[in-house]
Order: sequence, then C-alpha cells, then structure tokens
Amino acid sequence: MSAPLSGWLILNKPKGMGSTQGVSAVKRVLRQNGYAKTKVGHGGTLDPLAEGVLPIALGEATKLAGRMLDSDKIYAFTIRFGEETDTLDTEGPVIATSDVRPTLAEVEAVLPRFTGPIEQVPPAYSALKVDGQRAYDLARAGEAVELKSRAVTIHSLTVTRVEGQGTLDDATLVAHVSKGTYIRSLARDIAHALGTCGHVTYLRRIKAGPFREEQAISLDFMEESAKGRGLEHLLLPLEAGLDDIPALSLDQTSAQAVRQGRVLSGMPHSSGLYLAKLGSVPVALMEISDGTATVVRGFNLPDVAE
Repeated sequence: MSAPLSGWLILNKPKGMGSTQGVSAVKRVLRQNGYAKTKVGHGGTLDPLAEGVLPIALGEATKLAGRMLDSDKIYAFTIRFGEETDTLDTEGPVIATSDVRPTLAEVEAVLPRFTGPIEQVPPAYSALKVDGQRAYDLARAGEAVELKSRAVTIHSLTVTRVEGQGTLDDATLVAHVSKGTYIRSLARDIAHALGTCGHVTYLRRIKAGPFREEQAISLDFMEESAKGRGLEHLLLPLEAGLDDIPALSLDQTSAQAVRQGRVLSGMPHSSGLYLAKLGSVPVALMEISDGTATVVRGFNLPDVAE
C-alpha cells in the first residue's frame, strides 16, 4: 500500500450535498480504491443549496484547513426580487412579498452601501450556535432566533446579469467577501435597501482562498481517476494553500532541527510567516520575529530522496 496522500483536492460540490458529505465521499473513494488511510477535512463550509469550490484537505494539508477557513471567498449569486423566504433561499416558505421591482440603475446605485466594512445579521437558518444549539435547529423547531449582527468586509460587488425589461425580476451578482459573510443575508439586505424583498435562487462559490473554479473537479471524475490510481495527479500540493506566503530554504541540518521543533536564530529575513522547505519538500510553517524562527505548524512529509 502506498504512503498516505497529502495535498488538496478541489471539489466542484454539487447542489444538495453538504460539505461533510463531500469529505465522506472522498474518504469512501480512497478506501474503495485501496489508498492508505488518510486524514481528510474541508477548507470552508458550503451550504447544501450552494455549489462550487470546496477545498478538500488530505493528510498533512489538513493542518492548513483552519487557515483556509479564514481566507476570502468569491461567490456568484442570483437575487429574485418580490419574495422573501424564511431561509432566504429557495428551500423555505415565502414570509413576505412586494410588488416593487428595481431597475438595473437602482440596483447599481445601492451596491456602494454594501461594499467595504459592513454589519450584517446572519440568517436564522445558519450553523451558528445560540446557547449551544445550531440556529437552524432552533429555527426548524419554530423558535424565534435572534442573532447578533457581525462585522464583515465586502471587497467588491458587481452585477453580472439581469432578467427583466426595465424593472428586474432577478439580478445575478459577484461578491468578493471576507470570512464569515453570509450571501443570503447580503441578498436580503440589498433587496430591503431597494424597497422590496428578495431571496437567493442560485449560489456558487467560484473562489475559496487561492483555489479557483477552473481547478475544481466533479465527484464522478475523482471516482474514475481513483479507480485508475490516478488520484495523485489531481492533487494540488500542500503549499498550493499557502500561495501568499514566502518560502524559506533550509539545509539538511536546519531542517532536522525544525522537525524536532527547535528554534532557528540569527535569521536575516524580515519578520513574518514563512513556508520552510528542504529542497521542494515543505517542512514547517514558521514565524520569524526579530531574526528568530519558531515552528507554527510542522509537516510530516517524506524527503524526496527517501
């Protein structure tokens, strides 16, 4: 049996599947095709009704999944004006209606209000916890869910497509957002600012951290590749999740010290986070401060020479 895989599989998650189901599907494919037992996790929850980029971390890459949760995301989404549902998407019953339909000019005029640092109240149907219980469980049980507003950042917001002549029934937008942003809340608030109501009918994540939809593969393609033992060719390396972090080259002696968790001193590099490597093999994520490098996260990857 081969060594456990380490790296990133970027799934094109289909609508109707939860993020943890995506992880389970990858585990099943590995098991059924004789791959070594591998730790698997995901780099950012995607609603079952949403589709698109779901980074799946394998092996040593799971140590970076937490960093992926903190990264920016880009979504394409469609707002249908005139009806608001309790879930703010197509799943829940309609709780409010309006005859008001905005024009494209009106939509574009309110977008600056939702760009930059904003406050938003998450949807009642969300995975946030209220007194130890998931908000969506309380909402489904018919309880009134009061969630506090939270600060998020919308880096950019543009309209890409509209449906309707003059006044609009639907508008599709692309939003580049910080972690913790709820697109369903954004859609609700944009509709309210336009004097109407609305809900999300389509939601697709087109980028998560450094990972783009062009890199995403379907579950079917992953399963077919695994049968031919070709999963390794679909894996992006562990450092693909760290594309914004400079590399720090180590020699054999310092790599050995880092693997034992020791501090490296007298480093001429500026302070900050680095990916320490021995040749092409990632050894650790290290923080350099005033010339001293300490291990933030160590990686257990075999040397190429071994």
